Amino acid sequence: MALNRVIVDLYIYKGTADSYSSEDKKYTIQRERISNRANILIEIAELVRDYISSDFNNNYQNSSSTVWVTVSISYYDENDDPISQTETPVTYLAFDGYGEFEDGINPQLSTGALMTKSTIYLPEGTVGKIPIFAEGVGKYVIGGATTQVTDNGNSNQKIQYINVPANTTNDVVIYATNDSTVVKTVKVVQVCEPTFTPIKCSFINHYGAIEDIYFFKKSVESFSVSDSSFNRNIIDSANLTYSTSKGQRERYNVNANTTITLNTGFVLEDFNSAIEEMFLSENVWIRYEGKTLSVIPNSKSFTFKNSLNDNLINHSVDFAFAFDKINNIR
Repeated sequence: MALNRVIVDLYIYKGTADSYSSEDKKYTIQRERISNRANILIEIAELVRDYISSDFNNNYQNSSSTVWVTVSISYYDENDDPISQTETPVTYLAFDGYGEFEDGINPQLSTGALMTKSTIYLPEGTVGKIPIFAEGVGKYVIGGATTQVTDNGNSNQKIQYINVPANTTNDVVIYATNDSTVVKTVKVVQVCEPTFTPIKCSFINHYGAIEDIYFFKKSVESFSVSDSSFNRNIIDSANLTYSTSKGQRERYNVNANTTITLNTGFVLEDFNSAIEEMFLSENVWIRYEGKTLSVIPNSKSFTFKNSLNDNLINHSVDFAFAFDKINNIR
């Protein structure tokens, strides 16, 4: 009685693990075994990702989306008869993160701090945010003050954000669930910027969490215009004349795309990882003139910088606002 075919039901939902119903079944996948192989491989990541949405309006806890995925498999033999199996449905927690080639197949991402860099730069008087995986973190300590991390099991509790107090210069020490193993220490640097207005950039990072970086130095905003035109007939046939105040050429479909160039100011080398993940993110926002606006990195190349080659490290990034200047949403 050899395995010949499988039917896989995928349940994708929010809430608590295994709280799914028939309405949560999003896919039914049928796959036959290739004759020279002993198993059947099915990739579900891209299917699940369709149901992970990220929208950010400066509200962190409701922005990082995680979902539960329950996989139920039915097995059939060469006669297409069901094969009795004792295997129960398996449930996974899905993030909109990614592994790198060097990590190999199906890498396990961080179960503690959901951020690669170990230094954050904050404008004076500003509260910072550090994303963590609640299941893997027991507590964090800032300047001797200890905060326990709790998790009620709901999918919206799995990614949480540590509030870094305004004006603190204390390290943030993050401990694993056993409360004794340090999983990450984050250095906090307060930046006094008297000349320019710092601009916050937020993005979905390598781990599927919202991460912030600040651009402290010079910003330059510009826009480019697109349009079409046609030659029109301006003759007044009744009087056999035309008005010179009317143009012979007329524009239509006029719009513009706005771009902005931002500079981080001088930062440490580990800032390279944050800039790299921002470039690779499909969801990037900047806090600009009191609003959270979606942007797209216009720069398509990035050079890793280090203190040996570059002495003082500043990152300059071009962004395009992800919308037209004139509102054409109908």
